Amino acid sequence: MDNKNEQTPELRDREDLIEGRNAVQEALRAGRTIDKIFVARGDTDRTLARILAKARERGIVVTECDRRKLDAMSATGAHQGIVAQAAMREYCDLEDILTRAAERGEAPFVVVCDEIADPHNLGAILRTAECAGVHGVVIPKRRSAGLTAVVDKASAGAAEHMLVARVPNIPNALKELKEHGLWVYGTAADAAGQLWETDMTGPVCLVIGSEGFGMGRLVQECCDVTVSIPLRGKVTSLNASAAAAVMMYEILRQRTAGN
Repeated sequence: MDNKNEQTPELRDREDLIEGRNAVQEALRAGRTIDKIFVARGDTDRTLARILAKARERGIVVTECDRRKLDAMSATGAHQGIVAQAAMREYCDLEDILTRAAERGEAPFVVVCDEIADPHNLGAILRTAECAGVHGVVIPKRRSAGLTAVVDKASAGAAEHMLVARVPNIPNALKELKEHGLWVYGTAADAAGQLWETDMTGPVCLVIGSEGFGMGRLVQECCDVTVSIPLRGKVTSLNASAAAAVMMYEILRQRTAGN
């Protein structure tokens, strides 16, 4: 059943809800503070039973309720019979991301999202970033999706494990990262160099432009290198999250070559 509340701004923008089995399971694994879990009455499959057992081990209140109540609570419209009310996610500082890289003994790998407004795109980027070993993701405070239930579910719970910094000004954040020795790479359709031909080893900051307009002018001016992604079909561009995935895995390939 479609959830008509999906388009309600008050629900869509809430950052204290976690919906869906993967998202709730990963939140528990990550140690997220959860106040209460609501589960649809009558849902008793093995996966859900494991999630609820883990929740009860941590002393989290589990409440059975009518599925219509979950539909009314849901921001995603696809809660899979489980919704958790949690503490608000805390955003980190840029320094925290660099510290994580140092703790892992790795050159920093940071992804900066320049006004990614679609929560499904941001969630997909966070999922790929977590899988590709990115140390943290940076988003702007304005004109961007935040860490909402929709983003969390679209990331399949990966957002629970990813450091996310929310900054007032992306160009200033890029300058700060450059001061710490990171090279800033961005994608541009008219860039002379293709990503396969570009050395992206070492401390890397990858900028992903917005869905409709790509990188803003000031952001592009902060890039040390712009690269293009080869396109062989009739369509002239990739979806933002697809372009991000191609770029992140090329960086990962270069970082691990020879290991």
